Amino acid sequence: MPLIDNRTELITLEQVLDAPTSSHHSGAVTNSSKSVNPVLRLAAATAVGSLGLAAGGTAGALVAMEITGSMQAAGVPLGVLVAGSGVGAVAISWWTRRAGRRAALAAGYLVGVAGAVTTVAAVSLQSFSLVLAGSAALGVANAAVFLTRYAAADESEAGHSGGTMGLVLAAAATGAVAGPNLLGPAGALAHAAGLPHVTGLYVVAAPSFGLAATLLARGPQAPASTPRSSTRQAVHRANRIGSPAMRRALFVLGAANLAMVATMAIAPVHLVRHGHGLTNVGIAVSVHVLGMFAAAPLWGRLGDSVGHLVVITVGGGLISLAGVALATASPAHGVAMTGALAALGLGWSAAVVGASAMLAESVPVADRPRAEGIGEASMSVAAGGGALLAGIVVATGGIAAVGLAVAGLGIGAIAAARSRRLHSGARSWRVSPSDAGLTG
Repeated sequence: MPLIDNRTELITLEQVLDAPTSSHHSGAVTNSSKSVNPVLRLAAATAVGSLGLAAGGTAGALVAMEITGSMQAAGVPLGVLVAGSGVGAVAISWWTRRAGRRAALAAGYLVGVAGAVTTVAAVSLQSFSLVLAGSAALGVANAAVFLTRYAAADESEAGHSGGTMGLVLAAAATGAVAGPNLLGPAGALAHAAGLPHVTGLYVVAAPSFGLAATLLARGPQAPASTPRSSTRQAVHRANRIGSPAMRRALFVLGAANLAMVATMAIAPVHLVRHGHGLTNVGIAVSVHVLGMFAAAPLWGRLGDSVGHLVVITVGGGLISLAGVALATASPAHGVAMTGALAALGLGWSAAVVGASAMLAESVPVADRPRAEGIGEASMSVAAGGGALLAGIVVATGGIAAVGLAVAGLGIGAIAAARSRRLHSGARSWRVSPSDAGLTG
């Protein structure tokens, strides 16, 4: 329903997101309006785009079963999506340096539209290879959803990057929570349109990604990175490679995602096998997801106030606590298991928000897109490894072994973040031309 002001002029969503907050008396634009409104646009794009994530994560296994009739193929689309997300993160970061951040993110979402349409066609044609192609394209949109938090950091005032990144990351909760619950209604919509019921979430994903791309493309575009001389290129390359802070941030991102994915790859099955109903399992997973996203703004603001290292430490501690709980709690004790998953979600959120802000601050501004792409790619690699290793570990040592491994990852994240070399990282990336061997 359109908004109408006292002159009965129509105000669109675009105008609401773009309009600056002005002084009541003078109409002067405040400093906060310059940063808040672009961030709100990014959050809106993330919220809308995240509705499409359930297509690959939830419906991918159903589509694989529909076409192949084999349980062994059920996890393949998700694996391809994860790989596509890693490649997509690098591709989007590459395009950001040439076309600007918002244009690159919008392009990533448009690739996701193509992926959703391809998958719908694949089900109609009963082509599993086309399903995998569509899943890879959906992975690119997945990367766009989560890379948007770094665009929010660009729009923030100095010292407030954590809060804005947390706000945009929290917007992803819209799709993370609502998306899977649309499985039934979206299937009915697809059936009414003459499409297979199982394609419902893909039918929702296409316009969701398209609207997210529109919101980004129609917003104010930051200029693309300007070309540098060969000297500047070599200096900044040395800066990126030589930054201990960047390497520590990448380790924390990978460790947190590995711990989360490894646990969630086996926790629902583990709960079902020990007598918990699907409703209770769904509640446990929902609590975990809410912990991942809903608390992100709080972690971001805390990091802006007391330092991102503190937030990473808290996150690593919560991940370790979750691991110990998984290793020691009785599988029949649903409350304890749900508490462990909640702690894991909160720990993941704190570690990712803190490490993302640390990563953004550890390299020169012009080199952030590349560093951020590497960060997302490392998270994708960790996700793929976590899903694979979880089954092997639980088969050999049970859920206790997985819990202890998760606890170790949390401790490792804290140790890496608090390494002595990290504290000199903010200075170490400033490499002079002489240090890079470019004098003379």
